Amino acid sequence: MEVRIKDFNVEMEVKTKGIEFEVRDNDGSFLGDCYITKTGLEWCNGKISQGNGKKISWTKFIEEMKKMD
Repeated sequence: MEVRIKDFNVEMEVKTKGIEFEVRDNDGSFLGDCYITKTGLEWCNGKISQGNGKKISWTKFIEEMKKMD
C-alpha cells in the first residue's frame, strides 16, 4: 500500500517512521497523537507514547470507512 502526503503541491511517500499529527480539541486541550505510517494508523490517547497506542492497518481502516457509507 502506498500512502502519500499532498500539501503545498508537494508529493511525498510516507515511510516506516511515518508522520505525527498532534490532535487538540476546539479549546486547545491536547487529546493525543495520530501517527500515519506506510503500514497503517496509530492513535495514542493523551500522553501515551508511539508504539503503545491503538493500531489499525490500512486494509482494516478502509473496510471500516466503507461501512460508514
